[in-house]
Amino acid sequence: MATLAIQALYRYPVKGFSPERVERAALETSGYFPGDRLYAVENGDSGFNPAAPRHQPKTKYLMLMREEALARLRTRYEDATATLHVEAEGETYAAKLDTPEGRRVLEDLVRRLLPASLRGEPRVLEAPPQYRFTDSKIGFVSLINLASVRAIEDFVGAPVDPRRFRGNLLVAGLEPWAELAMSGAVIEAPSGLRLKLTQRTQRCAATNVDPASGIRDLDIPWTLDARLGHRDCGIYAEVIAGGALAEGDRLSVVR
Repeated sequence: MATLAIQALYRYPVKGFSPERVERAALETSGYFPGDRLYAVENGDSGFNPAAPRHQPKTKYLMLMREEALARLRTRYEDATATLHVEAEGETYAAKLDTPEGRRVLEDLVRRLLPASLRGEPRVLEAPPQYRFTDSKIGFVSLINLASVRAIEDFVGAPVDPRRFRGNLLVAGLEPWAELAMSGAVIEAPSGLRLKLTQRTQRCAATNVDPASGIRDLDIPWTLDARLGHRDCGIYAEVIAGGALAEGDRLSVVR
């Protein structure tokens, strides 16, 4: 049986904004990765209705695929106070996203820093229970095979930061591209948590942006297409039994 080792865990509290590395996370059955895609910034009227949420295309929101300047904002989210701390242009801002006043702090910052990207008024949206602003309807948890990232480095002849792929679980122990053939497999953590791997992840132009510099310096989807005939790297998973995950955990493929 294959064994995977968790090298890093990440969450993305605001869609399109910077990642946060976490040492551990407790996942609930049929739930999302904790603290992930809790908010999005609407780019003009999206039609999103929090009382009856329906999955919307990512183009309705500010996103890294088009706005690489988002990568130059350094953010940190405090769960206890629902506060997003943002470092931008040498200044630090605190936006309490569960209040109208706090949301306006972030909206005003977006208006000032990304005026050319806006199609209308930016508005911070909060995900209602059992909903998240994921790119895919089934994007509950995303897994990135670090061996596949190293293979991409060989393709492009340059270092590739795994954070370009905005995954939740970064794992070692698989052969390059092995994850793409694992749809339907179930992996188990020492806590008893079980993830069912569901669908390979098609990559978009967000992967072209270096998360450290905010520079669009590679063309990863085109490179994958040219080399492999597809644009997939990584795989989505569904939580079929809740439990904890931590960096360093070893995950077993049980079926």
